[in-house]
Amino acid sequence: MSQSQPQPQPQPQSKSKSEQWQCENATAGAAAGFATVAAMHPLDVVRTRFQVNDGRVSTLPSYKNTAHAIFTIARLEGLRGLYAGFTPAVIGSTVSWGLYFFFYDRAKQRHSKNKEGKLSPGLHLASAAEAGALVCLCTNPIWLVKTRLQLQTPLHQTQPYSGLYDALRTIMREEGWSALYRGIIPGLFLVSHGAIQFTAYEELRKGIIDFKSKDRNKDSESDDKLLNSVDYAVLGASSKIAAVLLTYPFQVVRARLQQRPSSDGIPRYMDSWHVVKETARFEGVRGFYKGITPNLLKNVPAASITFIVYENVLKLLKMARRKD
Repeated sequence: MSQSQPQPQPQPQSKSKSEQWQCENATAGAAAGFATVAAMHPLDVVRTRFQVNDGRVSTLPSYKNTAHAIFTIARLEGLRGLYAGFTPAVIGSTVSWGLYFFFYDRAKQRHSKNKEGKLSPGLHLASAAEAGALVCLCTNPIWLVKTRLQLQTPLHQTQPYSGLYDALRTIMREEGWSALYRGIIPGLFLVSHGAIQFTAYEELRKGIIDFKSKDRNKDSESDDKLLNSVDYAVLGASSKIAAVLLTYPFQVVRARLQQRPSSDGIPRYMDSWHVVKETARFEGVRGFYKGITPNLLKNVPAASITFIVYENVLKLLKMARRKD
């Protein structure tokens, strides 16, 4: 700890430490993303199928509720159906979380240069929004493929994709490269999801640290020692609930846009506004919240897992760096 506040050093060494810190954040984020997907993927499949089932023409079976959906998919499609789209989900989530934490940390460092290391809620929001937009642009093709693989069923009339590579190749051949960015507009609006979640997380985290440190004489570098895995679980779940409730309609719009076109090559929905109009016309407000139950069942514990893994992996990396 005696080296925690060193005297001013040459700029190259400072920059190296900054880069090392960013890599640690990216590594912790990637580990968190993989753990989340592995544990919660079947609920993600169910959520996606509820989101796109508008009650009209559909190749999907009719599900009564989340439990019935899981049972039906397991019975008709087996474990393979429950884990449809698992490969792009793992790649997408791991890459997304890794990039998200990396971009988020860099944005916070840039915004805090003239703020004595302390960020306001507005700057936390701006940092999270910036990170989310960059991640969205990088990963939209992966999420498009994941959605399409999750919607493939034995009733599907179009030649199914055999996997991630086949899906990308077929989409490029049949629909062009621009199809890989279907759903990018609601995807960018969904940046607000991460922004809301991370802002809520940071503010709640500071509140818990302040509460726990009232009767303790600890410096700011020991803040992370005041929190344990239970705290991270509560923080992750609470921030996720707020984000889901406020941004869920954008997820429905994106999922419906990303469906595979029919055999004649005509998309079910032409653009985001078309989805909004048709959903409001035929389903009302409830249509924009289809699948929210499995979404909450998936994302609330998933957020807890994500932040438990992220914070603890980050602690381990910090300890290893200090030993070196």
